[in-house]
Amino acid sequence: MRTLRYPVGIQTFSKIIEEGFVYVDKTAYIKSLLNHGQYIFLSRPRRFGKSLLLSTLESYFEGRRDLFKGLAADEMNLDWTPSPVLRFDFNAENFSLDNGLEQLLDGFLWRYEEIYGKPQKHHTLSQRFKNVIEAAYNKTGRQVVILIDEYDKPLIDIEDDAKLYDKNQRILKSFFGNLKSMDRYIHFAFITGVARFSKVSIFSDLNNLNDISMVNEFADICGWNHQELLEYFRPGIVELSDEREEAFEKTLDELRHFYDGYLFALKGSRLYNPYSVLKALSNKEIEPYWFDSGTPTFLARRIRRRGTFPPDLNGQMCTRDELIAVGFADSDPVPLMFQTGYLTIARYDKETQLYELRYPNLEVEKGFYQLLLSIYVPDVTDSATPFRFTHFRHALVKGHPEDFMNRLATLLKQLPFEDHRESTYRAVTFLLSYLSGTHTIAEHHSYRGRSDLEVFAGKNIYVFEFKYNKSVNEAMKQLHERDYAGRYALDSRHLFLIGANFIEHGDQRGLEYKIEG
Repeated sequence: MRTLRYPVGIQTFSKIIEEGFVYVDKTAYIKSLLNHGQYIFLSRPRRFGKSLLLSTLESYFEGRRDLFKGLAADEMNLDWTPSPVLRFDFNAENFSLDNGLEQLLDGFLWRYEEIYGKPQKHHTLSQRFKNVIEAAYNKTGRQVVILIDEYDKPLIDIEDDAKLYDKNQRILKSFFGNLKSMDRYIHFAFITGVARFSKVSIFSDLNNLNDISMVNEFADICGWNHQELLEYFRPGIVELSDEREEAFEKTLDELRHFYDGYLFALKGSRLYNPYSVLKALSNKEIEPYWFDSGTPTFLARRIRRRGTFPPDLNGQMCTRDELIAVGFADSDPVPLMFQTGYLTIARYDKETQLYELRYPNLEVEKGFYQLLLSIYVPDVTDSATPFRFTHFRHALVKGHPEDFMNRLATLLKQLPFEDHRESTYRAVTFLLSYLSGTHTIAEHHSYRGRSDLEVFAGKNIYVFEFKYNKSVNEAMKQLHERDYAGRYALDSRHLFLIGANFIEHGDQRGLEYKIEG
């Protein structure tokens, strides 16, 4: 078996085909898209193949049939006559600059004005866009194709800058408002983004915009299902299993555990994250790669501000309307977490018509928890500090809960002052335990209630009860009266009961605890 060439970070269809990189054939969707409407919107998480999909469409509309030899589209009854294509890619720009969006749009327009004709002086960006569409139609005699990649990045990147956010929103709305008025010149428009912000309404004038984000027919248009993984990447999985010195099926299970699990429509497949799979096969190492590619932090900041306990995000219930149309300023982060890929569909309850959401896989769950901890405690868990995860893990595995609690008490004093509340302390304790590599269960139900935290490390079991500005004795009393540890009476592992009380008085904070075991 020959070694595959992996297009890591390559999002240009022509480059992948011409240089012999492995390509998972999604070209059968071209005909379906053309039959679905004139204006189409698709929401998918970042690094999920949206840019490659647009590049594939671009090559098709340019009439480059030679690139599609042997692919599904080449066997279909499609019109390969070239059309003028205007592509707007918002992926690479730094939108934190005050005029970053205007400069990017100006650059796009100048490029197309060089091809189709110069603009009149003193025209706005919006007027120039309108002129380019009309000029392209007049020069070629063909209706124009418009491809817009990551339309929402100029907003997501600057979520904390209200003034710049509003400015970019107005620019985008004015610029893309041309689509409806230029309808007779436009053959097809395809728009992608991480999320569809209903209250932003950038495309509100485009009342015939078809959102295919949760349509069953297009559920697998981005990302790879298990069958595609085996069909296109079996040689690479064999190489990875050899590198790991384990059986092929075990490696396959690890890939599924780390990168599979995304579901965007009820009749779709569970999907793998393409970027992470390519990185794993290329590096011959299964690691959390998705978060290494520039994760936006705005959702983590929202969760901290709301005081949401991280494990509670698993199992959230939402309606379909909540999932497909959210406002960027909405206080509830859960629907936006679905659109951005942090949560995915676990199941659908027909009776209540609610979707249950969960983390799609280990890569996302672990990566998101790491991101959350960095928001709660900036830089403190860096490898140069005494708060490395390995220190916390060592204490738990070796049966030294005093060391764990003392480090935790010291760490809590490093928290920014704006984080003075009970939810922060509970979240930090859970995240530290989980990220240290132990099996951690939050709010474990029993016949008499639920414990705050249960941790399984080596030959030890730890059952925690937390209080806030009360007393450690009250925490210990609850542990005994509700018999949270009763389920482990016959377990051979060493059992520790830990009662903890987080103390807050003005700008003073502390942690008192008692340990039995």
